[in-house]
Amino acid sequence: MELLLNYIRKYSSSLVSENDFEIIKSYFTFKKLRKKQYFLQEGQVCKHFAFILKGAMRQYYIDEKGTEHFVQLGIENWWMGDRESWAMLTPSRYTIDAWEDTEILTISHADVLKVSQQFPALMEMMRKMDEQNTIATQKRITSTISHTSQRRYTDFTLEYPDFIKRFPQHVIASYIGITKDTLSRVRNKRS
Repeated sequence: MELLLNYIRKYSSSLVSENDFEIIKSYFTFKKLRKKQYFLQEGQVCKHFAFILKGAMRQYYIDEKGTEHFVQLGIENWWMGDRESWAMLTPSRYTIDAWEDTEILTISHADVLKVSQQFPALMEMMRKMDEQNTIATQKRITSTISHTSQRRYTDFTLEYPDFIKRFPQHVIASYIGITKDTLSRVRNKRS
């Protein structure tokens, strides 16, 4: 729970007292996921968001050829969930599972609304998270449509150095929009 408190304090200028945090954490549920265990499956409505305490998760979809395409990766201090399904209450096109044995705190959509009305710090945190998510998405789109494979990989390693240690090449290649063979060539050139 200390990780969550630090996260809230990092992204909010409003003070969060220990008493406030006791109330805030009562809205969260602790869960453990085994490696490869689903948090959300394609076709389900995303009713909860997860804050990762320990471990790693991935969000992906599988195309008609059976190929996995990774759209989000997360490790400690990251949030995971399908934003579209969460906001619109529509079935998700994505699957989210644990890449490693993972410990998470989950919160429901209804509870996010309740707790954020009570505590301005959470509303500010969520606004900043949404801003950062939008910025990261814009950067990723720009990179995908205009940068070389080499540049995409270099940018990824600079932006997310911890991911290189936690996810295999084929996952990183899919995330940055290249094949694993191309990523192998890019990595060999760098060596």
